[in-house]
Amino acid sequence: MRMVDLIQKKRDGKLLAKEEIEYVVNGYKNDTIPDYQMSSFLMAVYFKGMTKEEVSYLTDAMVNSGETVDLSGIKGIKVDKHSTGGVGDKISLIVAPLVASVGVPVAKMSGRGLGHTGGTIDKLEAVEGFSVELSGKQFIDNVNKHGISIIGQSGDLVPADKKIYALRDVTATVDSIPLIASSIMSKKIAMGADAIVLDVKTGAGAFMKTLDRAKDLASTMVEIGSHLNRNTIAVITDMNQPLGYEVGNANEIKEVIEVLKGKGSEDLIEISMAIAVQMSILGGIYQTQEEARAGLNEAIESGKALEKFKEFVSSQNGNADQIDSIDLLPQAQHHVEVKSKQSGYVKDIDAEAIGVAALLLGAGRQTKEDKIDYAAGVSLKKKAGDEVAEGEVIAILHFNKDDHQQAMDTLYDAFSYSNEKPEKRPFVYEIISK
Repeated sequence: MRMVDLIQKKRDGKLLAKEEIEYVVNGYKNDTIPDYQMSSFLMAVYFKGMTKEEVSYLTDAMVNSGETVDLSGIKGIKVDKHSTGGVGDKISLIVAPLVASVGVPVAKMSGRGLGHTGGTIDKLEAVEGFSVELSGKQFIDNVNKHGISIIGQSGDLVPADKKIYALRDVTATVDSIPLIASSIMSKKIAMGADAIVLDVKTGAGAFMKTLDRAKDLASTMVEIGSHLNRNTIAVITDMNQPLGYEVGNANEIKEVIEVLKGKGSEDLIEISMAIAVQMSILGGIYQTQEEARAGLNEAIESGKALEKFKEFVSSQNGNADQIDSIDLLPQAQHHVEVKSKQSGYVKDIDAEAIGVAALLLGAGRQTKEDKIDYAAGVSLKKKAGDEVAEGEVIAILHFNKDDHQQAMDTLYDAFSYSNEKPEKRPFVYEIISK
């Protein structure tokens, strides 16, 4: 088998066999295929695409390129959840304790943030003492004892994906649905879950800017799951503005607590519930959406979900007193109000710009080595569709740094206005299953 023949085959739009795709993935991982040939292959995939079978073969080859996590020691149906990323996206921290409180075992590996999107691990580490560095045995024991554990991702999972992604990043081949879908699903499958719920974001603040692209990605990933014997459901949700009102690690933990108490913003509640419903059905706890919604609402109203969150935090050495008394969470020294320069209705809030403003205040990393200021961030006081008067507060900046002007300018630019009340967008567009 020669790599040049496989490049030509894909360039001409022909189908690749399982063995041929395995040859490409293993050869690149083992350094027998050079960057220039792999770059050419990726560009051929970018232009010619892949069938659902080819994408499944690619995903499987990437899964088998490294270690996989064995969760067979955990009782019950393990359901994982993945988000394609967004600003203010704290959904994992709401749905994980919520579904765990009704009996779905949650064994989750999450990542840190880089750039304008925050990572789940960073948010958890805003809680004093919280540790994501557990051994494999501790991880499994925690899930069996408490029903939930979240740890950092292992560097030994899907090494081929890590290497291929770095090449895609510098060869303008990131934005290819077969390559995105296989990258996401290879990591999820290697993490050992029995079933997967995908939160596929769409809109201005999402990687998938249009609903059609989001549907294409979602259906491709659901097909991969089906081919590789993982029951997979995708929920397509809105990311035209930040999720909830808080962006920044400690403040997002406060908002998670609010939602688990049955309060919080409408978008967070609706999207969290839609995902938790699917997870609890896949986990075999409920049979219907109505039954699941009722059971999950009861878990919130009774306080069971919040208690599970506190139990989870304690089980990983976090200070659960900070969950009871949110004023104990990291607090910024400075709080500056941002006021509207005009009257009307908020038409849009550029999620990416809000993420950048929070990053400039210290809430995120611009390089992997950067330290995060857990207290820094942005609190929105208005959302799209809200009426606003000139001089009214639209957001508050929280920071410990000396300079906040660039963040303030970025935040002003993030808001757009109209004289008419804009049409309300749905929070959940569609649910895709096999």
